[in-house]
Amino acid sequence: MKNKNSKFEDLEVYKKLCSLHLKVSELTFKFPEFELHEIGSELRRLSNAAPASIAEGYSNKHVKFYIERIHRSLGEVRQTIHYLNIAFKKKYIERDNHTDIISQYDECVRMLKALEKSLHSMKSRQNTFTKNQYPGSFYP
Repeated sequence: MKNKNSKFEDLEVYKKLCSLHLKVSELTFKFPEFELHEIGSELRRLSNAAPASIAEGYSNKHVKFYIERIHRSLGEVRQTIHYLNIAFKKKYIERDNHTDIISQYDECVRMLKALEKSLHSMKSRQNTFTKNQYPGSFYP
């Protein structure tokens, strides 16, 4: 749960995704020149979009919006993994490097799912509190 002084930059999953973006970005500049604007560009864009989605949702007062941004981030991570797998199959990434990056992205997926679960729990508590606060009245 967030406190008044917390920032999205403090989230471990955000830090990890930013670090992975830098690794992936650096890696893509070693791809063949013709792939710099194809698969390389997609990897740079997607690996950056995942933490950006977390940042976008974090400061929103609506938990549902934040959960939607986490879903978006999960989708961007899955797409990043897809393109990393393709780059590996095209032999642009060495096996050890690929395995390491994929395992770190898998950890981020687990972290994002845990964050989503905690937000659903927080949303349920907020709804219960609000309904109990106004017993007998209609509350959407």
